[in-house]
Amino acid sequence: MRSTTNQTGNRSLIDSKNVEGTRVFDPAGKHIGSIKRLVLDKVSGRVVYTVASFGGFLGIGGDEYTIPWNKLKYDTNLGGYVTNITEAQLTKSPDFGTNNDDNWFNREDEQRLNDYYESPYYWSS
Repeated sequence: MRSTTNQTGNRSLIDSKNVEGTRVFDPAGKHIGSIKRLVLDKVSGRVVYTVASFGGFLGIGGDEYTIPWNKLKYDTNLGGYVTNITEAQLTKSPDFGTNNDDNWFNREDEQRLNDYYESPYYWSS
C-alpha cells in the first residue's frame, strides 16, 4: 500500500479516499455519523464542506447532511472527526446533501447554510 504522506513526511496530509467513511463523533465521543464525501472549492482547492451520513445502520438508511468542513476537528485518540453540531441541529439544517451531486447550491444557499451553523464564509478568508 502506498503511503499517504508526502515526500517530507508531513503527517497532516491525507488522501480523500481515507477520509470518506471516517467516523464523526459528538463532543462526548459518541459516534454519530460518517463522512460520505468532500466538497472542494474549485479555485482554491480547499475542502469547504463535507456531506456526512448520520443515523442508519452500517452506512445504510442514514440521512445525509452538508456541514461546513471547519465544524470538524480530527481527534487522533478517536481516529475520527469531532463536531459540536448536535443531532437536533442536523435534523433542522438546510438540506443540500442528498441527491445533490451535480447541482451544488448557489451563494445564497451557502450563506444560509453557513449562517445556520455559525460558520465563517470560506470565500471571505
